[in-house]
Amino acid sequence: MKLKRLLLATVLAVILVSGFVLAQQFRQGGRNYVDRSEFPIWENEEEFEEDVFTFVRIRYIPNGRRGWDGDYPEADLNISYRLQELTSIKVNPNPVVLELTDRDLKNYPFVFLIAPWSVNFSDAEVAALRDYLLSGGFLMVDEFWGPQHWDLFYYQIKRALPEFEPRELPLEHEIFHNVYDFKEKPQVVPIHIWRQGYTYHPMPGVAEDPEPHFYGIFDDTGRMMVLLCHNNDLVDGWEREGEDEEFFRQYSERNSYPMGINIITYVMTH
Repeated sequence: MKLKRLLLATVLAVILVSGFVLAQQFRQGGRNYVDRSEFPIWENEEEFEEDVFTFVRIRYIPNGRRGWDGDYPEADLNISYRLQELTSIKVNPNPVVLELTDRDLKNYPFVFLIAPWSVNFSDAEVAALRDYLLSGGFLMVDEFWGPQHWDLFYYQIKRALPEFEPRELPLEHEIFHNVYDFKEKPQVVPIHIWRQGYTYHPMPGVAEDPEPHFYGIFDDTGRMMVLLCHNNDLVDGWEREGEDEEFFRQYSERNSYPMGINIITYVMTH
């Protein structure tokens, strides 16, 4: 199976004045206004209909309070909009939700999973995830904090990829520089925690290691199959961009969108 990917020339980002563009387009609104008609919509030329990036979220049966639909659908709609607004990537305005066992999964080179500590994959999901990743797919995992969350998902991902070990990405890795140039690894805290004055999520064990960590899982050829965004909630900066302008400036504009764009650009060019 060969996943469809965009040509490198069509996905190289065209950032006009990156921070300025985002800053000028803070959009008022919030989670109380979840109406698709209130989110930007656009059309792609017919010749690009088969060559667009689609943001795909993985649906799963949660094994806890938090589930697959955290920050949904605002986050998915907002990152799709910002991606098409700030880069030359052709983007599907309508994000997709799929299960790992869905036949259509292999049509998409990028999938996203939130709150991984709440996952308890079935055997069928484990087999499907392994097949997808080893066939060229990429999984981004976000919104988990501390050693307990890490251990819970580490067990699940090792069921699918027992022979591969997560490796922490150094700041020098191109994923931190390919479009937006980060001087330090980005970190985003949930907005309700930020409003309490924290710069990290005070989960058990996090205070001892509050720094953000990005781990990659690579196949035998060196291709990154999985990105684990640990001690982070990048997606909250996508979802909450319209709720609080200060949060938007501090997190959405500086970290969430730039890192999301870097990750997706990396996936589509490797």
